[in-house]
Amino acid sequence: MTDSELWKPLEISPADIGAQPGADGLLAWLSAQDVGSLLVEHKALVFRGFGVAPATLNPVIDMLLPNRLAYVHGNSPRTKVGDNLYTSTDYPPEFTISMHNEMSYAARWPARLIFFCQQAPTSGGATPVVDGRLWLDAIRPEVREAFAGGVRYVQNLHGGLGLGKSWQATFETDDREEVEAFLKDTDAEWEWRADDTLWISQVRPATIRHPVSGLEVWFNQADQWHVAGLGEEAADLMELLSEDEAPQSAQFADGSPIPAEWIVHIQQAGLKHAVDVDWREGDLMVIDNVLVGHGRRPYAGQRRVLVAMSD
Repeated sequence: MTDSELWKPLEISPADIGAQPGADGLLAWLSAQDVGSLLVEHKALVFRGFGVAPATLNPVIDMLLPNRLAYVHGNSPRTKVGDNLYTSTDYPPEFTISMHNEMSYAARWPARLIFFCQQAPTSGGATPVVDGRLWLDAIRPEVREAFAGGVRYVQNLHGGLGLGKSWQATFETDDREEVEAFLKDTDAEWEWRADDTLWISQVRPATIRHPVSGLEVWFNQADQWHVAGLGEEAADLMELLSEDEAPQSAQFADGSPIPAEWIVHIQQAGLKHAVDVDWREGDLMVIDNVLVGHGRRPYAGQRRVLVAMSD
């Protein structure tokens, strides 16, 4: 038995809970549960076979996510499709998205995520999930020790033309004062550049402890922000850019470089211990965003998985 087989999400079907298929049956069951306690115990829940559809999705999300959040300061390419409801990612389908905890680079991150499969792909496209404690334990001691001071994340958000997301898309506004008000509450360093680029630098922890269970978990996105974690084609492009031109980068907290081989090791450790959740139309998954990291496998065909977040 591998380490990843020691944990997997709890899968729940109508038969498991004595409910009729349909959103009403799921809502009736959820109304009698302490979802927070279930998530602390199981870390991720997959609801399968209830036949939830876009028309019946919002009440289920509202039950599972008591305070739906906007994706402000999010760095993943997404499309907003409803009330703080987004596509899970618009990243090209041929690429793997490595394991991460949503917005772990930010001053505030969501406590829970919910995923909804509106359309399953022809093949592939699973959402791998990883127990953050297993991930931490799989990282070599000298690497964990080097990250003890945290991670420095640096962003160069263009004003409408350039690589990566613009500051307008990142903060869901074109009002500089709104952006400044947000950043003043984050302990980040930031400045507007002459070309309308917004430069942001912030130091965040590499590990945190869950507020309820107390478990320490790997909780950062250094490998996704570092050039060595972007794949060969993207890395080749980023090598042509100066530090002030790269949309995002990661260093140790003191600004010193993170060795590329450590970035590769971190990514491989996360993916090695991940468990794939394969999607069927109407499936839902809710995860504790501190205890569980997630990613995406490559896929063929059309795939539409939506995501919402909560504090």
